Amino acid sequence: MAINLVKGQTIDLRKNDQGESFDLSSVTMGLGWDVRKKSGGFLGKLLGGSQEDYDLDAVAFLLNSNGKVADTGRTASTTDGRQVALYQGDVVFFNSQKHPSGQIWLTGDNRTGAGDGDDEQIVVRLDSLDAKYDKIVFLVTIYQGRQKGQHFSMVENAYIRAVDARGKEIARFSLSGDATYNGMCSLVFAEVYRKDGGWKFRALGNPNATDNFVEILKTQYL
Repeated sequence: MAINLVKGQTIDLRKNDQGESFDLSSVTMGLGWDVRKKSGGFLGKLLGGSQEDYDLDAVAFLLNSNGKVADTGRTASTTDGRQVALYQGDVVFFNSQKHPSGQIWLTGDNRTGAGDGDDEQIVVRLDSLDAKYDKIVFLVTIYQGRQKGQHFSMVENAYIRAVDARGKEIARFSLSGDATYNGMCSLVFAEVYRKDGGWKFRALGNPNATDNFVEILKTQYL
């Protein structure tokens, strides 16, 4: 039975307190969210009651034993001529969806959050991840949130969950937007780290005003 975590709680990913064991050869970190609907009726329409699309992006930082991203990758050109930084480094995001090791990848970029189930997923093969990686931090940012006036107090039923290779949900950490998240456009949601030969999962839920994960990377993880 999956464990529902509270902020700051830490659990073992391999085995829970009920004696249930999990297969960490492939762990899916699923993220989901709903956008709070605007009020309906005449007044809602008058004030712009149509539902906005929120583009929330899942990001993962792979950290060394010093808690830092050691390889920031390189700059590459896309097919349309744009320059993309942090390409094929220890940051997995929408412009670099698969880590060079092949052990962690983003399954795709959901630009609206529409539909049931996980809106974005990051898959990591914890059992075969190189020992030089001591921790993985998972973030969610609202693309152009500052520009569009979108922030996490407008997002509800947000969650991150860990699912093992057999499809068994290990743990889930949920939160709903409130005044605490007003003006906050990014969220350091959770982290997975090595401990005593195994892996731990910690629920974080730390908000940040920036909508650019690179700012968090520069100030905390370089």
